[in-house]
Amino acid sequence: MNKVNVIEKFAQVDGYWNPAVVGALNGQEVKIVKFKGPFTWHHHDHEDELFYVVKGSFVMEFRDRNVELNEGDFLIVPKGVEHRPNASEEVWVMLFEPASTLNTGNVINEFTKNTLQKL
Repeated sequence: MNKVNVIEKFAQVDGYWNPAVVGALNGQEVKIVKFKGPFTWHHHDHEDELFYVVKGSFVMEFRDRNVELNEGDFLIVPKGVEHRPNASEEVWVMLFEPASTLNTGNVINEFTKNTLQKL
């Protein structure tokens, strides 16, 4: 049982779209990621995802609408819903999702991370 300072952990994250695990509980992982620009369109067949904005802002794009998220906001994307995070400037995001969740969901491409760094 050690406390975790999220700001210190973000300082250890290398590059964009490179999620790292900072905690785990009840089969879920707490992940952090920095990103800028658009991700890839994808969905997760079996997992919901929670996106919590720690620093900055981004737009979660859906096929039928966009949702702007700012510091302190969170959004839960239900399983099966196609989405694409997109940030015009660097954003720091914390994710809560099952440990088995692949960051690109149903898509395998240059953004896919099969193994995540643990900080």
